[in-house]
Amino acid sequence: MTDTPTGEAVDTGGGKQPRSVRVVLLALMIAMMLAMLDNMIIGTAMPTIVGELGGLEHLSWVVTAYTLATAASTPLWGKIGDMYGRKGSFMSSIVIFLVGSALSGMAQDMGQLIGFRAVQGLGAGGLMVGVMAIIGDLIPPRERGKYQGMMAGVMALAMIGGPLVGGTITDHWGWRWAFYINLPLGVVALLAISAVLHLPKKRSDARIDYLGAVLLTIGITAIVLVTTWGGTEYAWTSARIMELIGIGVAALVGFVFWQTRAAEPVVPLHIFRSRNFTLMSLIGFITGFVMFGATLFLPLYQQAVQGASATNSGLLLLPMLGAMLVTSMVAGRITTSTGRYKVFPIAGGALMTVGLFLLSLMDTDTSRFTSGVYMAVVGLGMGCLMQITMLVAQNSVEMKDMGVASSSTTLFRTLGSSFGVAIMGALFNHRVQDVMAEKAGALGAKVTEQSAQLDAASLAKLPTAAREAYQHAVSAGTHGAFLLGAVVAVFALVAAVFVKEVPLKGTGPKAADGPTGDDDAATARTPVAESV
Repeated sequence: MTDTPTGEAVDTGGGKQPRSVRVVLLALMIAMMLAMLDNMIIGTAMPTIVGELGGLEHLSWVVTAYTLATAASTPLWGKIGDMYGRKGSFMSSIVIFLVGSALSGMAQDMGQLIGFRAVQGLGAGGLMVGVMAIIGDLIPPRERGKYQGMMAGVMALAMIGGPLVGGTITDHWGWRWAFYINLPLGVVALLAISAVLHLPKKRSDARIDYLGAVLLTIGITAIVLVTTWGGTEYAWTSARIMELIGIGVAALVGFVFWQTRAAEPVVPLHIFRSRNFTLMSLIGFITGFVMFGATLFLPLYQQAVQGASATNSGLLLLPMLGAMLVTSMVAGRITTSTGRYKVFPIAGGALMTVGLFLLSLMDTDTSRFTSGVYMAVVGLGMGCLMQITMLVAQNSVEMKDMGVASSSTTLFRTLGSSFGVAIMGALFNHRVQDVMAEKAGALGAKVTEQSAQLDAASLAKLPTAAREAYQHAVSAGTHGAFLLGAVVAVFALVAAVFVKEVPLKGTGPKAADGPTGDDDAATARTPVAESV
């Protein structure tokens, strides 16, 4: 028997976690859902928000401000948790997120809403990192696989239920409650964490690396703006995009240089000496690239080509998300019982590549059943990768770097999603406009002049010939986007082949007894749950 940070014993023979730990895990899942659910709900409420507040020209900034703040603050939250204690930093991020939610609900114009969304994003950056790092503290690596299904379930629930919840809240309570709904859930998570979670207190005498934080923030901001504005607000070859690329590259090069000299670097570069950590960061980037690109274009294809209703757009992804959930649970159980995991990144990379290639074959005659099967194959691949990447990354660093390892892995996935949406979106838009001009002539070019993505109302107003041309164009656009996704997914498969299967520390029938002699095993450490 060993003592957990909550002060209760945990059966290291594979028994149940104590009730206090389960309460903490429930609170962590609520916090994780808040971070993931927010953009899904707000997306559905945006037309109503614009109708009341105006400022249509600034609409994209409501999402961009949140994304920028989240991405820029993610590494900082991880480092603050490592230096000053996980519990305090996590509770602070929840409070900031709730303050941002309350202020967003009270916004009187679009400028206020954008600013308050940035505050909300600052808190959201600490939610995901805090969840992953605290689980890393509470649960031995060997046992963490069991909780993969829980986290994948929260993710699937957010993606499926977000649009439905957002639409229901907006229709019956008003759009402000799309923000206010976060408050009771956040308070419950805050109280549970405060009362039950007791981690060892930390206090570092070193100062936060402010210069490194500023350089990293500038670099991440420039990257996100390039991927957000490129091809939409500005041409990819425009002076503004070139300036942002130059600023981003200069800031990131300066950041890497400074991290080798800082006393307490924001992202210690020594964690990338572990082959497994570096490979998991790359796989996480690719998974984010593919996943968010798929969730953007699959509903669009099914609505425009297969005639599905936009009202239940989240349900259209059920084959992919359901397969992801089941596979993640199975992978977690197998990892816990055997301590082996290398097969899952390899299988995940292969399934994701095959599934995306199958999705690229869809045309105007593809049935919903067939597209559902293709989506399920992609979901199986994602289920093998989503949580295994975090598990292996955490197992590859020392306990003192648990926060920065979690935040770095999360950041790479976030940046991957930004690149995926931008690059796949640019390819999709270009292909749609070309096919529309080819099949519908001047009318087709005019229809997609403003945007290659038409809503249901605009699509219904088109003449029959133009509507059929648009269906062919969307089919061609998704073909190009998913084919690109399949090519990118190949790199995840290649990276997975080079992963070194270091035995996971912790409980289980065949728990590892110690380091195996290689560089990755030497950096793996027993978590707090075993060492306190």
